[in-house]
Amino acid sequence: MKRLLLVIGMATMTVVAGAQIKYPLAEKDGTQDEYFGTKVSDPYRWLEDENAPATKAWVETENAVTSKYFSKIKFRDRMLKRLNEVSDYEKLSAPFKRAGKIFFYKNSGLQNQSVLYVKDSENAEPRVFLDPNALSEDGTVALNGIYFSNDEKYMAYSISRSGSDWREFYVMETATGKLLPDHIEWAKFSGASWRGDGFYYSAYDAPTGGREFTNVNEGHKVYYHKIGTPQSEDRLFFQNPMYPQRFYIVDVSEDEKIMYLYEDGMGTGNLLYVKDLTSPDSQFMQMVSDYSYNYSPIAEQGSTIYILTNFGAPKYRIMAADLSRPGIRNWKEVLPEQENVIEGIAPVADKLIISFMKDACTHSYIYDYEGNRLSEIKLPSVGSAGFSCRKGHPECYYTFTSFTVPSTIYSYDIESGASTLYDSPKVNFNPNAYESVQVFFPSKDGTSIPMFLTYRKGLKLNGKNPVYLYGYGGFNIALNPGFSATRIPFLEKGGIYAQVNLRGGSEYGEEWHLAGTKLNKQNVFDDFIGAAEWLIANKYTDTQHLAIVGGSNGGLLVGACMTQRPDLFGVAIPQVGVMDMLRYHKFTIGWNWAGDYGTSEDSPEMFNYLLGYSPLHNLRPGTKYPATLVTTADHDDRVVPAHSFKFAATLQECQAGDAPCLIRIDTKAGHGGGKPMSKRLEEQADIYSFILYNMGIKY
Repeated sequence: MKRLLLVIGMATMTVVAGAQIKYPLAEKDGTQDEYFGTKVSDPYRWLEDENAPATKAWVETENAVTSKYFSKIKFRDRMLKRLNEVSDYEKLSAPFKRAGKIFFYKNSGLQNQSVLYVKDSENAEPRVFLDPNALSEDGTVALNGIYFSNDEKYMAYSISRSGSDWREFYVMETATGKLLPDHIEWAKFSGASWRGDGFYYSAYDAPTGGREFTNVNEGHKVYYHKIGTPQSEDRLFFQNPMYPQRFYIVDVSEDEKIMYLYEDGMGTGNLLYVKDLTSPDSQFMQMVSDYSYNYSPIAEQGSTIYILTNFGAPKYRIMAADLSRPGIRNWKEVLPEQENVIEGIAPVADKLIISFMKDACTHSYIYDYEGNRLSEIKLPSVGSAGFSCRKGHPECYYTFTSFTVPSTIYSYDIESGASTLYDSPKVNFNPNAYESVQVFFPSKDGTSIPMFLTYRKGLKLNGKNPVYLYGYGGFNIALNPGFSATRIPFLEKGGIYAQVNLRGGSEYGEEWHLAGTKLNKQNVFDDFIGAAEWLIANKYTDTQHLAIVGGSNGGLLVGACMTQRPDLFGVAIPQVGVMDMLRYHKFTIGWNWAGDYGTSEDSPEMFNYLLGYSPLHNLRPGTKYPATLVTTADHDDRVVPAHSFKFAATLQECQAGDAPCLIRIDTKAGHGGGKPMSKRLEEQADIYSFILYNMGIKY
């Protein structure tokens, strides 16, 4: 092996000449940590300092290597062109009414950010109310949320810059669209909850300069902002210095009679407090004490509070609490736990729309507040649905999608039960050319795992079809059927999109979730590996044509599986992944993931378990790893890029085969939320090109 010594910035770099690519491998240092008597090396610890000249030099050199690699994929530009073509169609959101007007989001096709429109009536001409594209030249400022005051006179909205989790709030007049001088910074994990002529929001103290995207976030505080005043005059409403690593959020009912305080971040659930705003001297009353469960108020009827919870019901149930006696011991069951997990609840008129998830698909029904099922909402087919409606208002819309149906909007009549097509996207490709099926396969321990397969009609099972296997498996999050135009070029080439519903998600309730957490986390990896083995055994594909993809917790999934079974996959795409399981909790809000992962400081057993699957710590020198493209971004303050930096540096050092091991580090981008369309399509062009190229398939 030929070695060439280079000095770049403050770091000594070593270039390794492999069969095809020269990787810049960072010089190792002697950093070690000790856990319960066991010493663990962390030789690339210096890559955690994203502001260090050596780290910046390494990033620049790695991006140059990756860029050079993609310049050799001749069809990469054709892939980007096709992705632009299939993505260039009008996309609408379901409409919603405020202040007697109709609001909706629209993207004309390739706009970086969707635009908020308003019209005075159903047949009136829409006009732009708020265009996030005008907030930056490159589309990297995103609109995250809008919050109307209860008298609908004002609308607060939050933005993020370059994909960061940090939020800024602004305020507009609803009637005129006039922007007011109000401006709030350093909010995080917060909406705006109105009361009177102001709103509550949650924020942290301004971070240390240069550490905005890596420092541990501690001391979440709730403030009240009065319209027309500077942020410096905002009133501190709530803080809890005893528990700096928790989230605190205030929510006020629409009639401004009840206030909730949520305490979150310390387990798999949350605590809930309530305050009677009709009584001037009232204090918060604690409703629950066990944060192993979720408690979510969904509606109020007088002094009765309806709450969705998985306390005593792993698949959730609806309980009712009285404001005068709000403790959980006094709650009454309204809707018992059902066969399928409750996916969501939407109050409409004087009813509730309750959606259940059966094998990851939506089934929706109309209920009254006594828990009686009145009727079923007949959805167009098997897929996913989300509802846009309000308590006390009869208007109801829902958006339906599946793997072969782009997001389509229907209006729903509560009285007649009729669904009417409201808007169907006019796409420039043929979704009917593809079909989707659901299969079930046994995992390592015999558990039946569902998986969706989508492919072009008439596909022949020749054992060599390219497969894009996607999973997540964590944090009580379900992977439901949904359409993405960016999959079309891959499907056009005979590819199969496989989406597997791993344990750790919410598809079958809290028991399914807990089966993929902490000391059960290996179940998730076994499920994903089982999906790959099933696809090969059933002649859908082979190792060379099998790519595994996942982001965030799904990036951890890909990293763990490619280190446990490097022989099984042809391509691996770990995106913004949690790769260092021993130190993840030391950055930004990583401590919040301990409910799912546990930490290396909990106990010797937990430390050893995490060390046993941590992707960074299970890369082995002399191993042939799949073709790997690690992706991350410079403004990711959810899963800091140091995870990907250290993993990529170690992987390049350990790779014994000829397959490339690259890292793609995006700029002015974060964990994924709010990423402009242009950046999303550039990234997808690189990912799909990398996959096909390394499968030996031309596009």
